[in-house]
Amino acid sequence: MDDRSAAEARFASVFAHLGLITSYARRRGAHDPDEIAAEAMAIAWRRLADVPVDDARPWLIATARNLLRADRRRRGKPVADLDSFEPAAPAELPAPAVDLDPELERALRSLSAHDREALLLVAWEDLTPTAAAASLGISAAAFRVRLHRARRRLLFELESRAGADNREPSMEQI
Repeated sequence: MDDRSAAEARFASVFAHLGLITSYARRRGAHDPDEIAAEAMAIAWRRLADVPVDDARPWLIATARNLLRADRRRRGKPVADLDSFEPAAPAELPAPAVDLDPELERALRSLSAHDREALLLVAWEDLTPTAAAASLGISAAAFRVRLHRARRRLLFELESRAGADNREPSMEQI
């Protein structure tokens, strides 16, 4: 196999994540999620040597995140809003979030942007803590601490809401 064919085969494995990146951009309120995903793929092609061979998803999510920030700056929107929780239509959400309970949605909305992002990268984008840390550009240890705190805060929110309703949330809700 020549170098060009090897690069094309390698890029095909990266391109397989186009839907993930489009969904990621959509859930983060991108003006044009398809454009963000297409640009992320174009950057991946140009910088294919920089894309990790074992798992391209964290690199692609970090690239999409940077593109979303740049797009928000161009549009005069606060970059901090990038981490806002913008649920899409249920059909557009990944499988674990299809039947998003209204109480869970309210609890997620009550969390900080950093807490939500940690939870959603693991739950919706199906990244490992190590991969999620890579996508955010932080250490795996720092991400694990952030994720642990986010889970505790979410559980506290669910328990405090359940206490008012006499319902007991379970870890399966998280």
